[in-house]
Amino acid sequence: MRKPVSIAPAQGPLAVFLPGLGAVATTLVAGVEAVRRGLAKPFGSLTQLATIRLGRRTDRRSPPIRELVPLAGLDDLRFGAWDVFPDDAYQSAVHAKVLDRALLDQLKEPLSAIRPMPAAFSPDHVRRLDGPNVKKARTKRELAELLREDIRGFMKANGCTRGVMVWCASTETYLRPSTVHAEPGALERAMADNDPAIAPSMLYAWAAIQEGIPFVNGAPNLTVDVPALQQLAVRRGVPIAGKDFKTGQTLMKTVLAPMLKARMLGLEGWFSTNILGNRDGEVLDDPGSFKTKEVSKLSVLEHILQPRMYPDLYGHFEHKVNISYYKPRGDNKEGWDAIDIVGWLGYPMQIKVNFQCRDSILAAPVALDLALFTDLAARAGMKGIQEWLSFYFKSPMVAEGLYPEHDLFIQLTKLKNTLRHLAGEELITHLGLDYPAG
Repeated sequence: MRKPVSIAPAQGPLAVFLPGLGAVATTLVAGVEAVRRGLAKPFGSLTQLATIRLGRRTDRRSPPIRELVPLAGLDDLRFGAWDVFPDDAYQSAVHAKVLDRALLDQLKEPLSAIRPMPAAFSPDHVRRLDGPNVKKARTKRELAELLREDIRGFMKANGCTRGVMVWCASTETYLRPSTVHAEPGALERAMADNDPAIAPSMLYAWAAIQEGIPFVNGAPNLTVDVPALQQLAVRRGVPIAGKDFKTGQTLMKTVLAPMLKARMLGLEGWFSTNILGNRDGEVLDDPGSFKTKEVSKLSVLEHILQPRMYPDLYGHFEHKVNISYYKPRGDNKEGWDAIDIVGWLGYPMQIKVNFQCRDSILAAPVALDLALFTDLAARAGMKGIQEWLSFYFKSPMVAEGLYPEHDLFIQLTKLKNTLRHLAGEELITHLGLDYPAG
């Protein structure tokens, strides 16, 4: 046994702040309420269902993750949200049409009690969305200070001494890092000057970090993927994680691409297309927001396949991604992948994948796990980028000078070894040479 990391206990209610009370957020909140009441099972959640092997295989020790490390319980979660629409969580969930109305009606009382606070919003950064429930202020800095007031007020009203923030709102238009993102002072001056390079998501992140609240970026927005907010998170001792929940098509890529590389099979091309009809799909119908998502999706194969290291296999493959807004499909996203691969002696083969998934059903347990794990990280004194949570993201954040790991199974090993480290257990290498030959 190694010495465990000192972790403060998960005492009292945990505030879970959700910018964006749409399909993902309401599916998360309704799901937690349903599980609390024994109406459903938390499928898809590692924190609630997964076990973790400890020691040698012959030891037969595989406790649930939630018993290995001190996670907050579902009964301790208190949900607060912001949204441009004033609908409460019940009304928003009914509108999203993700969950059955019969289930939502059983949860109407707790869902109706969650009313969104006015949002910090700019139509310049999300062009296909607009609503009346927005904050007014002279500057972006003032808007961010109003968000800080919201955080403090909610935590006081709900008796919370800890909180986390999980971005569940829309994809913003594409932004490149610039000098205003270089360090906290420059960022704050740009906020005061209403600089267009400061997106609303950055205001939420800044407010959360200043209040000592871990921030998770569930969209492909730039947000905390800039030096200014990363430096501020380290300075304030706050964990941050992101970006872009890994749910449907990209989840499949991070499983299939490692298989190709592991077997040294070549790749000629990978064509991906999606249809999606929810509010997220409508936002992504704008070219600026789609560009943000496209960059997130396209980066996966490059990092997994390492074309510079394997030029014959992956030096010239074509990778295309398309997302089409198709209203009749609602939250039931459908993705097609046509993959042209190359085998022994250069002979061509094909893989076809059709994934008919439910976007928010896949995202909700991801959001839950990230809320619980970042709260754990904060109580363990971890700060800044939490690379061990890469498992959950399309575009994992890493320290400067590192490349991100996209392989799902490397990411899972990283996550579980971090949990073993926190608990004082030996890390598992899967070497297998420590067993008798027989």
